[in-house]
Amino acid sequence: MKKILYNIKGSMKTLLYSLAIVGSTFTATASSHREAPLIADDPLADNTDLYVFRSPGTPEIQETITIIANFIPLELPHGGPNYYTFGENIRYEIHIDNNIATLGDDIVYRFLFTRTDEDPTTFFNIRLGAENIKMNYTCEKSTDGGLTFTTIVSGGTVPPPYIGPRSIEDPVVGLGTTYEALIADAITTASTGETVFCGQADDPFFVDLGGIFDLGDAPRADGMPHDGVACYNTHTIALQIPINMLQKDGLNAADADDILDGDFVIGVWASASRPAMRTLNGDGTESVSGDWIQVSRLGMPLTNEAVIPIGAKDAWNGADPYSEDGAFYTYFYNPELALYMDDDLFGGAVPAFAPLRIQKASLGTYDFTNGADGLYPLKGSLAVEETALDEDLFGGLLLPAAGSPRSVDLLPIFHTGVPNLAPYQLATGKPDGNPLAAGKPFINNFLPNGGDMLRLNMAVPVTDRTDPAFSTEGLIQAAVLGLTDPLYATTDLEFIPNMDGFPNGRRLEDDVTRIELQAVAGVVLAAIGLWYDDYEVGVSPSPVTTDLLDVLTYTTGIESNDTSFKTSFPYVQTPWSGTGKCSGVVIDYEATLDCTAPSGLSATSITDVSATISWIPTPSAGFYNVIYKTAGGIPVSVTATVPGVALTGLTPCTNYLYKVVTKCGGNKISSGWFMFSTSGEDCRLGVATESVLGLFPNPAKDVININYFTNTENSVNMRIIDVTGKEHMNTSYSASNGINNFQIDVSALKAGVYYVQIKNGENEVTDKFVVTR
Repeated sequence: MKKILYNIKGSMKTLLYSLAIVGSTFTATASSHREAPLIADDPLADNTDLYVFRSPGTPEIQETITIIANFIPLELPHGGPNYYTFGENIRYEIHIDNNIATLGDDIVYRFLFTRTDEDPTTFFNIRLGAENIKMNYTCEKSTDGGLTFTTIVSGGTVPPPYIGPRSIEDPVVGLGTTYEALIADAITTASTGETVFCGQADDPFFVDLGGIFDLGDAPRADGMPHDGVACYNTHTIALQIPINMLQKDGLNAADADDILDGDFVIGVWASASRPAMRTLNGDGTESVSGDWIQVSRLGMPLTNEAVIPIGAKDAWNGADPYSEDGAFYTYFYNPELALYMDDDLFGGAVPAFAPLRIQKASLGTYDFTNGADGLYPLKGSLAVEETALDEDLFGGLLLPAAGSPRSVDLLPIFHTGVPNLAPYQLATGKPDGNPLAAGKPFINNFLPNGGDMLRLNMAVPVTDRTDPAFSTEGLIQAAVLGLTDPLYATTDLEFIPNMDGFPNGRRLEDDVTRIELQAVAGVVLAAIGLWYDDYEVGVSPSPVTTDLLDVLTYTTGIESNDTSFKTSFPYVQTPWSGTGKCSGVVIDYEATLDCTAPSGLSATSITDVSATISWIPTPSAGFYNVIYKTAGGIPVSVTATVPGVALTGLTPCTNYLYKVVTKCGGNKISSGWFMFSTSGEDCRLGVATESVLGLFPNPAKDVININYFTNTENSVNMRIIDVTGKEHMNTSYSASNGINNFQIDVSALKAGVYYVQIKNGENEVTDKFVVTR
């Protein structure tokens, strides 16, 4: 610890000087489809998403970083006759900061595109092997902060839009090839060694746009959630860059001191700029002049879209991470979203966020709701000495003032990166009630000499996409494993699956909408030992309380992309065809409610550490989520495309509950809970000591099935209440040892969010369900 502190203090002069110049602000933009008024009118220059991750694949490929910058939102696959393309007179740029000692970009990649019409006599985009609006590009690179540039790709090829099979595949009237061949031919190697691709792709982002922006109705209270980006394309600029080309000293990942080596942190942001003056010449042409003006930028996901208020969005798009306005700080110290996660403010106004409640009395003391002080009362005290909150380290940045409760978690997550120092280590190994102690390291992407960037520690290994432990919950799931899995029960630094996930970089699969809502709800505070209010130090048997489980199991209803990702560069999927299933087909969303719950569930091949779960396939299923947990434990989700999955890494002599969720497009429906027990020497009966509750279907219309597991035989009291606390049912039932099934009529309930609460003696469990009409 002393060595770490000595090294950090040795660079404090440079660091604090950089922070003073930057102005220490905190704003961001990302996952920004039409996120600001001005850029909504300029789609060709609109950054939609940015992804930065250590490349999955062979060991050689894993020594590279993939950066994907997407532009042009919500492209209809059939959007002809003038299909979507990159724009001329736009500078598309990817900026990289890799050195805490330098202010500004260290590496910049710049892309400029040109159009050519090979057959201007036709209105068709492709005819007789000729292509109109044909795009080529030049890629330039700067390694001196943008002062000088060198061309590294000249005449780069962009595949045409995926118009349809006649235009692409027909050897007489079309191009006589396949779209996969066009993608492969467009992948090129730059003169400096990077792999480059520019072209149209499926938009990898997934979110219920309609629900989220209808005043936070996600999951929807009335009706099923729908992926608002499903079946749309976008335009991708993808780079695969050797780690030693990005690391400031030219080192490979194998040269790192450990998997959280701070010298391997990079910050990435993307931008688009246009000339200041555009002149319409009156003859169908236009001319441009003047300085280049930045009109869009992108760093952390969703921030300009859902955090920055509408009156400030355009100004933010024109700034850079090194000159951000300090006035934006308040939107992260006291985020608007937190107002809807606080029952004393406007929590009741957004019923969908009912599971998301911020700590108001963590450890009986600390309040992180808007306007409260968070950890500020500890500023300058002995308690924070030799932690990141020490005034000699980063206390001035992370504990700036009273009334800034989220400066201690949202600020480092979004604005500076998170250091591998207490308190930013998992609660594993910390004394009960002392979050400021050293714990289990799990993140270090600290790079505080700039503002809004997507930060990645390149030394963190890759989680294989076929690993059953791979999770779209990214670093949240890594924290869950680090806190609960016996494999990671020590304070040793070791790789935990998904440490390479958002917010340590961003993988294509990461569910950033859910992760960021959980972060605003205080899940990161809980991970480091600032538990939720229903945990009492020295009294509660476990910090895995109802409040924590509510946040961890929260879902918007859309948890994955509408198609798969490729296993090799550029990883994004082939764009949707203009004549395929996404080409304007009318979808009857009510018909999709027939999505069938899985049936015939069974657990076989049970050993002390593994089991195989199988079920009868459902015809409408796109894929399945298998969810399993111990009694009172944190659910683990595994995705499957076939009706069977092997669970590994289980604990001997333990009761497990499991269920299977069918995913049909934007809809899902769950089975009930089932149970199996792992084997082992000297197993005792009744390992599970807590009750477990499962509800299906959820959302429900007329009837909801309740599966209630208990290891006792007793009379239980069941209540149904709404988000205001109003009681709609209060009944007693006889429950037997094992799983009990109750069917409840909810046809008289209005559409909305409700809670089932079952009390068995002193044991009480609660779960949420939604009624639709």
